[in-house]
Amino acid sequence: MKIIPLSEGCFTIDQTKEFVPFNKEKDDLQKRSKGSLLVEIQPFVVVTKKDIILLDSGLGFANENDILQIHQSLINFNIDPMSITKVLISHLHKDHAGGLSKEDKILNKTFLSFPNATYYISKEEIHFAEKSTSSSYNPAHLLILSQSDNIIYLEENGQIDNYITYNTTAAHSLFHVVFWIKEDDEIIFYGADDAPQLQQMKTKFVAKYDFDGKKSMKLRSEWWELGQKEKWTFLFYHDINTPSYMPL
Repeated sequence: MKIIPLSEGCFTIDQTKEFVPFNKEKDDLQKRSKGSLLVEIQPFVVVTKKDIILLDSGLGFANENDILQIHQSLINFNIDPMSITKVLISHLHKDHAGGLSKEDKILNKTFLSFPNATYYISKEEIHFAEKSTSSSYNPAHLLILSQSDNIIYLEENGQIDNYITYNTTAAHSLFHVVFWIKEDDEIIFYGADDAPQLQQMKTKFVAKYDFDGKKSMKLRSEWWELGQKEKWTFLFYHDINTPSYMPL
């Protein structure tokens, strides 16, 4: 399998839930508001024998030509955005789901960003996000997804096409989903915000921003131990230095 990180850059985020661009060479984290976290925003593409899979969709920012950043990143890697066959969605916080749809300001309409793909998402997560008043969600951009024929709702746990396994954890968020993609002797694990950075896999850390921080910590420990035994490749959505890692 081929793994392609689609970095959207570094950002700081504080209690406002706003993602502010951060230049690692010029900016000073200490000058940001108290409690600001420094994170990468990094969706992934995994190319398998039968699919081109997108794992989450980034912030949904567009460039000066009004081209979605995630579309441009795919084009830069010689991947036609229309060739994405599956979009696996861990949860609908706006830094993971912003690029699922695109607003056409001229037509005043919103379209799915990957119209030829099948979107896989927890039905409970969509219902929760649409009703939420939290600034972590952008419900207006999710309506088209719930109305689409391109969507398959995930059960609590299960498989997709006999080679993608998923599990609803209720750890970082109430309906958060993690994925394993297995082909031949390879296993790719995407833990999204349950397992966002390499360092968090190696240390016991309870995050205040998690729905159930203790459960997240416990799961990370279990995944790290099993992943080392089975030689998983871990994908880290928010890691500035290490997008993917396979224990030796």
